[in-house]
Amino acid sequence: MARRFRGSEEVKVDAKGRVSIPAKFRRVFEACDPDWQAGKRPQLVIVFGTRDWKYLQLFTMEAMDEIDQGISAMKRGSAERNLLENIYHGHAEEAEIDGDGRLVLPQKLREKIGLTDSAFFISAGDSLKVWSPENYEEEERRLEELVPDFEPGADPLSLLASGPQEEG
Repeated sequence: MARRFRGSEEVKVDAKGRVSIPAKFRRVFEACDPDWQAGKRPQLVIVFGTRDWKYLQLFTMEAMDEIDQGISAMKRGSAERNLLENIYHGHAEEAEIDGDGRLVLPQKLREKIGLTDSAFFISAGDSLKVWSPENYEEEERRLEELVPDFEPGADPLSLLASGPQEEG
């Protein structure tokens, strides 16, 4: 099973659009790039999505390969396949992390999501989402509104599908 991203981090964006990828995230990109080896630059795919996306999604090479396989298994010409091809192939760019642990975010992508001097990374399993800190605050409020009302002290893991119950 491929490694997963965990955590979040706010980083600076320099005038050239370079962001330092925190070491804990770089290790996942390295581990999930089958062509990576010490001294080489780990590869990734930046998906910038449709016009309403306010974030960039950075996928490991293994995750993107899995997505590509899923899309290839769909019926050619179907609306669903066309949509996914448009997002994950047409609205995506291959990139690499440089020797200093930085990723260059092209200006058009920074402008699309409103990035200026800082970026907020948040883990999403086999990908990282990159937000402007302001847009992420809005997203976090939106997500919290979707959560059902819990009783005080309720465990959020109760949202997971329940499996076989252990007898205790």
